[in-house]
Amino acid sequence: MARVLVIDDDRLVCDTFGHVIGRMGHEVDCALTLDQGIKSAEAGDYAVALLDVYMPDGDGLEGLTALRKLPTPPEVIIITGYGDPDGAELAIRNGAWDYIEKASSHKKVMLSLSRAIRYHEDKLKKENAVALKTEGIIGVSSAMTGCFDELAKAAVTEANVLITGQTGTGKELFARAIHQNSNRQKNRFVVVDCAALPENLTESVLFGHEKGAFTGAIKDRTGLVLQAHTGTLFLDEVGELPLNLQKAFLRVLETRRFLPLGGQRELFSDFRLVAATNRDLDQMVAQKEFREDLLFRLRSLNLYIPPLKDHPADIRELTSYYLALICDKAQMACKGFSHDFMAMLMAYPWPGNVRELIHALETACAAAGVDSILLPWHLPTNIRVQAARDSVKGDFEEQEANLQPVRELKALPDWRDYRNQMESNYLRDLMALSDWDANQAAEASGMSRSHLYQLLKKHGIGKKI
Repeated sequence: MARVLVIDDDRLVCDTFGHVIGRMGHEVDCALTLDQGIKSAEAGDYAVALLDVYMPDGDGLEGLTALRKLPTPPEVIIITGYGDPDGAELAIRNGAWDYIEKASSHKKVMLSLSRAIRYHEDKLKKENAVALKTEGIIGVSSAMTGCFDELAKAAVTEANVLITGQTGTGKELFARAIHQNSNRQKNRFVVVDCAALPENLTESVLFGHEKGAFTGAIKDRTGLVLQAHTGTLFLDEVGELPLNLQKAFLRVLETRRFLPLGGQRELFSDFRLVAATNRDLDQMVAQKEFREDLLFRLRSLNLYIPPLKDHPADIRELTSYYLALICDKAQMACKGFSHDFMAMLMAYPWPGNVRELIHALETACAAAGVDSILLPWHLPTNIRVQAARDSVKGDFEEQEANLQPVRELKALPDWRDYRNQMESNYLRDLMALSDWDANQAAEASGMSRSHLYQLLKKHGIGKKI
């Protein structure tokens, strides 16, 4: 028996689903608001949550994100009275188990619910049975917890995995962790740096060659694909793989067979493929720079690693972990750090991600020398410059705002020029409206005719013939 939570503001819907689920032998609780549903999920141990999209106190799809962040999240089935393809896509991309219209048959709902419960129970058994090996991967934030969940899923399958994320986020560490937690962990983990493959020897490096295959081939060479036999082949920066080689590698993925350069017989390699890239492969496909069929093959499973700026809560733990490693490698006592040192690390945007953080800590340790506590001035110059700019940015913008009216005032014309221009405009309008009748113009303006003539002469205004 499993526990199921129904979150829907319609009491009739709750009662209907409650009756159906109860007949399946499961325990059912209902929540009539999104807030109540999330609180119930936090307090309870539910295998599945049926979640309505349109709730009186919020969007169910936003509630889906909150439910997925729970320590032991339930599988979420979105239920809606208004089917929406875009909403269905958004729900699945955000981790929903299924997306079902309320008008669907009870049989369809029961089938989806049964599968979700079975999946949830199997997942818990695996999580309880095996502790992931995550050497070098540090993080306790919800963003990293999601990455660990995807890592666990990838480790227990033989499916190809594509790891995406910015440079320096730790894509190779995750690739190694997938290997170390898989059934192939005792065999080789072979790295192919696609960005560093020599242009004229790419096929030789990957597939190997036989003696005499080309000038300089003085002996047989085993390619990296064969070296990964029974192990894991990691294609790092796969977006850099040349187009001509993408076609050849697609066939290798489909058959696990390849022909070494100069060879007469195809060889077989039983490898698990993990690939990584910091590029947008979908955009590359649209620009004809990457094969769509190869992308489909690579992305059986997708693991996205967020940039460090998106999970700053992990910076302290990362700092402690890597400081210990750096100090141990340098055979020095482990250093501590001041509050303002950590504050500067937390405020920095880390465009180079974890890799940049490690380099910054190495620099700080070297600069500190025998000092036992790391201080802000031990950090690299670019980080301190960024902190200095940020510290005065607010004051500078305020000063700029205060100076703006002064600049606008200086832009105004001299009062005498302004007055003369206004006077000239007035006289032109006055004469035009009076049809150049001096008596009428003088009476309307309240000035004498002699004064009027004097002003017209001053501004050079005369009737155009």
